[in-house]
Amino acid sequence: MSLDSHIEKVIWSQDQILRRVAELASQITDDFKDYSQPPVVVGVATGAFLFLADLVRGIQLPVSVDLVRAESYGSGTLSSGSPTISLDLKLDVRGKHIILVEDIVDTGNTLSCLISHLESKGASSISVCTFLDKPSRRKVHFQLVGEGKFYRGFECPDYFVVGYGMDFAELYRNLPYVGVLKPEHYS
Repeated sequence: MSLDSHIEKVIWSQDQILRRVAELASQITDDFKDYSQPPVVVGVATGAFLFLADLVRGIQLPVSVDLVRAESYGSGTLSSGSPTISLDLKLDVRGKHIILVEDIVDTGNTLSCLISHLESKGASSISVCTFLDKPSRRKVHFQLVGEGKFYRGFECPDYFVVGYGMDFAELYRNLPYVGVLKPEHYS
C-alpha cells in the first residue's frame, strides 16, 4: 500500500509549493537586503525542516540557521495548548534579526511561546515565515517584535494536513505535497 493511498485529496502540489517558497525567499531577500547584519533563520523542528531547507536555499543573503523545538501535539491531531521548548538554540541571538520558520500556525499557542522565548533572549526583531496559516483556528494572537514581518505561504482550510514536513504520529513528513489525511488513518 502506498502512502498516496492514505491521502483523501492533495491541497498543494510539489510544483505549487516550490513556486510559493521561491516567492517567499525572494520577498525575504528583498526585505532584509539593506539590514546592517544578516538575519538568523530559526526553524521550528521537526515539521518545518523541508520548508526551512528550501527557503534558506532561495534566500540570496548570508544567513545563519539554527533550530528550536517546541512541542504541543504529541501523537494526536489537536494541540495540547501548552507548548514546551524541548530543544533550544545554539546561537546567541541577542541584538539579531530573527526569522522564525514554522510549518503551520494553527492556534497560535506555539508561535506565541516561541516569540516570547526569542524576545527574552534579546532578539532585536522577530519575523515569522510560516508555510501554512490557519487563521480560522487562532486562539492566541501573537505579536511580532521590533520591525518584524509576517510571511505566509498558503492560507490553509481547517483540515488535518500532512506532507512537506508535516506529520501525523511522525509519519507522512516525506510526502512531496500537502494533502488531507483520510480519517481512518488518524481516528
